[in-house]
Amino acid sequence: MKDHAELSEEFNKDEARVDWHDETLWFIREKRDKAVHTIPEWEWLRETGSQIKNNVLSNLSVYLEQFESNALANGVKVHWAANAAEHNEIVLSILKGHQVDRMVKSKSMLTEECHLNDYLTGNGIEVIDSDLGERIVQLANETPSHIVLPCIHKKKEEIGDLFHEFLGTAAGESDPQVLTEAARQHLRETFMTRKVALTGVNFAVAETGEFVVCTNEGNADMGAHLSEVHIASMGIEKIIPERKHLGVFLRLLTRSATGQPITTYSSHFMKPRQGQEMHIILVDNGRSRQLGRADFRNSLKCIRCGSCMNTCPVYRRSGGHSYHTAISGPIGAILAPNLDMKDYADLPFASTLCGSCSNVCPVKIDIHEQLYKWRQVLVKDGYVSPVKAISMKAMAFTFANPTVFEVAGKSGRWFMKNFPSLVSNKLNPWYKEREMPEPPKESFREWYSKNRKIT
Repeated sequence: MKDHAELSEEFNKDEARVDWHDETLWFIREKRDKAVHTIPEWEWLRETGSQIKNNVLSNLSVYLEQFESNALANGVKVHWAANAAEHNEIVLSILKGHQVDRMVKSKSMLTEECHLNDYLTGNGIEVIDSDLGERIVQLANETPSHIVLPCIHKKKEEIGDLFHEFLGTAAGESDPQVLTEAARQHLRETFMTRKVALTGVNFAVAETGEFVVCTNEGNADMGAHLSEVHIASMGIEKIIPERKHLGVFLRLLTRSATGQPITTYSSHFMKPRQGQEMHIILVDNGRSRQLGRADFRNSLKCIRCGSCMNTCPVYRRSGGHSYHTAISGPIGAILAPNLDMKDYADLPFASTLCGSCSNVCPVKIDIHEQLYKWRQVLVKDGYVSPVKAISMKAMAFTFANPTVFEVAGKSGRWFMKNFPSLVSNKLNPWYKEREMPEPPKESFREWYSKNRKIT
């Protein structure tokens, strides 16, 4: 498996795309800033949302049991899945129980995490993603590169080519309105003919046993309301205690995600309509393990807004696919190692630790601090390359010894001045993307020694 650095290097070969990707995501970050500055109580909302989530994480089993009890009373069938394999098997068993080999699905990052589409396809089930962005990456045989904007890495011309190949639009057509209408007509037949629909879950209310799905396209509603069977896949951390708390999270979510005041659709599902069957699958898949890690449990507060990705200078210029995991960006870099330290050991190092992700997080997750803590855990447990481990020990030794530090500094400046090719070459990762700075005539220590007596 290629790591983040290698995949980023591939993405960066197309400089024009990198610049466009960077600018587009920063535009969304600016929309977020404008939206939150219109609410005087924004920081109060963040703090309240964070504290509600603290309460949930401290009483998770209680709220999950309360939710199950109320959902069962509402006529919903509740399933528990310890991991991705169990989740996928439950979905397949429901489909087989209804003798169904086709399903429509709205956006659900949990199903991406569980690789549900591949599993169902391998078992003879056709799955159509109804979210426009998800459908685009599905047609391209790709995974989403962003949790809110799945095809943000694609330009409209590329989408036009995909639609020409699969949906029969005119060659060279790239007008967004035309392409959207083509997708609408294509998906309408899907909605009308699928007996089973699967949705994700944004929030689940323990008090009432209901769950809420937030979309801008209405595709989740179309699938759920036209189907005979509605399956909802939900990570166990999506619980909130009471319905009144939705007022906090719905105000936080969309402003953080896209700069909108509210999602176009915030749909509540409590009871199956007459003649319909409703299932909800409560999935752990490593969440209990993360809950038990004191330094990382706050990551479970995440409401999947994607704002940390939109602001991250590394994500914006490396692309979501460079993270090689379902949840990319800063939040993904602290969630993924919990699932597999070996496969995702590179991700916590894909950060400048600038703290911008933590600053914009609507529920105050200490993302950059967790990235730093994961680095310590990974190094201690031997999940970094020997070269990196040795170089870090050498740096630690140098920084801890003033004489060695001074000699190293003088040597470095001398070589940069007299033999610049020794550092300005492709073997130096820094030089791959930047010009090396001009060596200073003297170090700060030398300057200070000369001038410290001057008042």
